[in-house]
Amino acid sequence: MKARKVKDLEPDGALADNAERIVRVRLDELQGFIPRALDPHEVTALHDMRIAAKRLRYILEVTADVCFGPYAETALKRTKDLQDLLGEIHDCDVQLPRVLARLEELRAADAQIVRDRAPVGAPDLDPRYASRSSNGRAWRGLETLAIYLQARRELLFERFLEMWTHLERDGFRARLTFAAGERPDASASVTGRSQNGNAASGRVAIESRAAPR
Repeated sequence: MKARKVKDLEPDGALADNAERIVRVRLDELQGFIPRALDPHEVTALHDMRIAAKRLRYILEVTADVCFGPYAETALKRTKDLQDLLGEIHDCDVQLPRVLARLEELRAADAQIVRDRAPVGAPDLDPRYASRSSNGRAWRGLETLAIYLQARRELLFERFLEMWTHLERDGFRARLTFAAGERPDASASVTGRSQNGNAASGRVAIESRAAPR
């Protein structure tokens, strides 16, 4: 998936302001896969959402604690958890078709072997010819693995739905957007306003020069 272009970056501008612009674009990019990624059959959307989460995570890893308000570090952890979970789902999506393809190959090979056991001109195939297939143990093991991968994928997708619902209820997008507009205050007496993103507290968000979304 090609990353969205970040506009209005200023080479001579403040790091925090440029980082804010990048975070806003990466956050929009991540959000853009909803609601499509909430469909378990949308394998490509889930894979691309994982990549979007990875890009957001990378920019937060180098800017969260030095450029933004306190909630940015919480958002970094949430983004990493999301990326990891989507990665596990993607592993299942990659492995299951390979297992099923190999299973079909072994079954087809055994079917041919059993067919060749029949006498020339036989009107039908005696079931006993299928009792000792060459790859029987292998494809039965693969069937068990395929069942496991499918069941694991379904469980992980349920966890993803729960995680995304929690992020939305927690105001993840709004709070990270707010935190990206804050700048660290050197004063030891202030507290972190971006912990809830909207509560009035001792910390005052410093107005960002970044262009609005």
